[in-house]
Amino acid sequence: MLSAFVRAFRTPDLRRKLLFTIAIMALFRVGSFIPSPGVDYGNVQQCLAAGGQSDLVGLINLFSGGALLQLSIFALGIMPYITASIIVQLLRVVIPRFEALHKEGQSGTAKLTQYTRYLTVGLAVLQSTTYVTMARTGQLLPNCDVIPNDSFMASLLIVITMTAGAGLIMWLGELISERGVGNGMSLLIFTSIAASFPPALWSVAGGNNGVQKFVVVVLITLLVIGLVVFVEQSQRRIPVQYAKRMVGRKMYGGSTTYIPIKINMAGVIPVIFASSLLAVPGLIAQFASPESGWVQWVQRNVVDPASPLHIAIYVVMIIFFCFFYTAITFNPDEVADNMKKYGGFVPGIRAGRPTAEYLDYVITRITSAGSIYLALVALIPTIAFLLLGISANVPFGGTSILIIVGVGLETVKQIDSQLQQRHYEGFLR
Repeated sequence: MLSAFVRAFRTPDLRRKLLFTIAIMALFRVGSFIPSPGVDYGNVQQCLAAGGQSDLVGLINLFSGGALLQLSIFALGIMPYITASIIVQLLRVVIPRFEALHKEGQSGTAKLTQYTRYLTVGLAVLQSTTYVTMARTGQLLPNCDVIPNDSFMASLLIVITMTAGAGLIMWLGELISERGVGNGMSLLIFTSIAASFPPALWSVAGGNNGVQKFVVVVLITLLVIGLVVFVEQSQRRIPVQYAKRMVGRKMYGGSTTYIPIKINMAGVIPVIFASSLLAVPGLIAQFASPESGWVQWVQRNVVDPASPLHIAIYVVMIIFFCFFYTAITFNPDEVADNMKKYGGFVPGIRAGRPTAEYLDYVITRITSAGSIYLALVALIPTIAFLLLGISANVPFGGTSILIIVGVGLETVKQIDSQLQQRHYEGFLR
């Protein structure tokens, strides 16, 4: 991996792309520390030192690189765009027009991207309004007055600033995808999560038995990263043969290829969905009286990460969303029809409906193993940290590791493919 980066910086064109990508990532981090107008930055820092935010807010704050709880201009981070992209992708199942646009190729994809941008702005307005309201009522940072001016215009200015920041982040991510290296949105998420690691390690090392806990945390993290890399690189290759056919005087086909099916086809989406939905009851309970019986039951059984009910619901939701998201992103009938159209078939399986049934059978078995793997990755760090007495908000959970490893592997693959294009050696030298 390191040799690939060294060779990349020796190539002028690729070096410019890498430096451009790094510059955008640095600009994204700088914007995370610029407070929105009307926010008392000194009170924010004092409140952050006290802690006490909810799990859902902590998850969103992780994806924004700590910008949310600082109420900066980039407080919303990349979450509005991620949510909009997932919604548009899910709407393909409900709205036939979206599915038709998806099948139109580049022009249809451009139209869906435009819809995603509009939805991102709308979600940014909704989320920024929610966060400003939570900050003014003390739900975002408990017992803290971070917005001294309670006027409507002051709150509106903060909402406009955060919405504009979300739009700017979306533009920066698209710039990386067009002119840089890798997927821009994924790299910005990678930047946000990676920026949270140094202060988290520092907090672990500064507590009781800090050195021992620090070593154990690093070893557990490396072990989980190794497991994630091994599984994410694993594939189930379904062989596909194409029959020979004559078109005019030329013969086409006759080649052999394969369909690569990853064990974890859903990626980190099931973990994000499960974490977000599981944190909603605790968020609702914050608006009720702490003395209520149902509020105490929710805090004790649903919000507490060490609760058996919390762990059970978490695992069930991850497995469910694994199957749900895989069923949306991979359509066996569509793949079988495309193979049949171009004369392809799986050896030993008839083309058409039998091929679709075979692909569905393989996907179901692989997703079963992938969902269990995803649940284990999401739970192992949490359980280990709870046993060590470390805060559950330390950003070394399964979600963080899956994103960092996945984005890192994909970026290195893209760099390596571009290196092969520029340093291709033929038979003659």
